[in-house]
Amino acid sequence: MAREFSHDTDAKRYALRVDGALVSAVDYVVGGQQISFTHTFTDPKQRGKGYAGEIVSYAVDDVETTTEYRVVPMCWYVGKWFDEHPERAGLLTR
Repeated sequence: MAREFSHDTDAKRYALRVDGALVSAVDYVVGGQQISFTHTFTDPKQRGKGYAGEIVSYAVDDVETTTEYRVVPMCWYVGKWFDEHPERAGLLTR
């Protein structure tokens, strides 16, 4: 299974494809020095395989390494992800 992570800045979306098929994505909006993750999606047929966690990890890593943004977890899943990764809480803002 080939995994491909991507960041489409025009669509404001991070995506994970497996063997070419979209399995999970996280959408965002930027305002000032904040990035708000607004929606996480996983193909219903692919749920339970950890794909949402993988794409959120990828997105957070990308934000941390390529921007000065602080994260606002508007999506419940992203909020849960940060609860499960307290070591990343330094990226959060309100």
